[in-house]
This record gives sequence, C-alpha cells and structure tokens, in this order.
Amino acid sequence: MTFDERILNGMSVFAAVVDGGSFAAASEALDMSPPGVSRAIARLEARLGVRLFDRTTRAMHLTDEGRRLHAQVMPLLAGLEEAATQAAQGAHAVRGRLRVHVDPLFSHHVLGPRIGEFMAAYPQLRVELATRDQLGDIVADGFDLAVRFGEPPVSSLVARKLLDTRILTVASPAYLQRHGTPREPRELEGDRHICIEFRDPASGRTFPWEFHRKRKRLAIATSGRLIVNDGGTMHGACVAGYGVAQVMALCTEHWLASGQLVELFPDWPDERFPLYALYPSRHQLTAKVRAFLDFVVAITAEA
Repeated sequence: MTFDERILNGMSVFAAVVDGGSFAAASEALDMSPPGVSRAIARLEARLGVRLFDRTTRAMHLTDEGRRLHAQVMPLLAGLEEAATQAAQGAHAVRGRLRVHVDPLFSHHVLGPRIGEFMAAYPQLRVELATRDQLGDIVADGFDLAVRFGEPPVSSLVARKLLDTRILTVASPAYLQRHGTPREPRELEGDRHICIEFRDPASGRTFPWEFHRKRKRLAIATSGRLIVNDGGTMHGACVAGYGVAQVMALCTEHWLASGQLVELFPDWPDERFPLYALYPSRHQLTAKVRAFLDFVVAITAEA
C-alpha cells in the first residue's frame, strides 16, 4: 500500500469522527455532508483492509484496529499541524537561519560595519555571510540571497538593483609626486604611468579602462604588470603608492576624504557600476529575506 493524499485526507476525517463521537459531528467540524464523511471512512477502510468502526442504528464504536490506528495517528496529525503552523509563522517571523552570498568588497566596506544593527534588531535570527568572488548557483549552494556588484547573469533569479556607484580613477599623493599628475585619460597609455589591472572573477578577463562623460565614452589601452582579483589588494597597493587604479566610489570615499587617494579625472564623472540583490523568487518571500533586503536597501541609500 502506498501512503498518498487520499489516505492522509481519510485519516483527517477518521480523527474528526473519533473526536466528535459521530459522523454527524465530524461532518459539521469538517464542513462536509454526512454521506461524504461516510464515503471517506469507507474508502479509508478499503485502502487499509480493516474495519475501523462497528456501526449500528443507535451507536458507533471503534474496533480494536480502529483504536490502535487512532492511538498511532493522532500524534502524527498533531505534528503535521504544528509543522504547518510553524511554517506559516515563518513567513511572518524573522527567525531561523539566513545564508547570504556577499561580494567581498561590499561586505568589508559597507555591510560589515553595519551588520551589528541588523543582528540586534532580530535576536532570533542566525546569519551566515559568505564572501565569494564568483556568484555560482546560490540555490544549489543553499543561499537565501546574494548581494553582488556588476550586471547579473541571465537566470531565473530575481535581480533587484540597489544602487549605481561611480567609477573613479585614483592615485596616492606619493605616486603623483614620483610620476606626475596625468591631465587627461590618454596619458595613462604607454609606459609613463603604472596602472593596476583588475581581473573580473566572472569572465576571467581584466576590466577595460573606460571614461564616460554624458554620451561620450573613451576607452584606453593600459598595460599594467600587476593584475589583482581582490578589491582590498587593489586599494592597498594604490594607497601605498604603487600605481593608478579604477575603483568604486562607494568603497573609496574615506580614502578620498582623508587625502590618501586623489581623484584624477573629475571631469569624466559618468561611468557607473551597479550593486544588485539576487534571490530565487519574488513570490512568498520569507520574512527573514525581506528584513535583510530592507536593511541592505537602507544602508546603501546612506552610503
């Protein structure tokens, strides 16, 4: 015998008959007709191959098999009801475990300094932040959502843009003192200046150096000997005076404000790079995912 939906439905009717003491009481509790209750019990008895009730015109009693079944089934039905209730509450309560796939640079510069606020607001939630260079398959890897820089790949994931950050070309005062300050982007071509190249983890290629001013777009050919795939390493090398780098304003503003880095071409201000939240479905979003999304939206708006 295969346990299926028909047996489960029959068990529910059986439990209602026992609890109510009669088929009529069960029909009221379940909003079924009395003949419908009788048919459900008859189908269940046929599937199980046993008689569950001794019925006369005046009374109804459980058989020995019916008593044993009731004793075994009631805890299981109660457990199913409790599990369903907890699942429904989970759609509204911010609790449990939340796994988030986070871009390392965003995690270090923006999310990390503010994550304590989120944890304090939701004491029943356990959060795992995994910083990875590549997106991968967040569903197969067990993540609830991801927060990533760059245009999202074509997939079934929902992509919600959080912001566009400016791309800046920067160098340290020490570097500029040694090599001079370039007056326009084309001076970065050739051997006069040292450019730090950044490899895109998704494509495996280095990002091209571009400059945008309204509708004008200028691409230049750089030939840096240092190639990195980590934003922290690129920032560190640039602040230390090794070379010129193209960076995101979102993660660089404190170095600019302190004078440790200098923006070289403020008259080319229009190149942008997006930050997205990615998650499997916009329908039936759990409360914990919605709460984290709202938090990230709030802190990126302030960044």
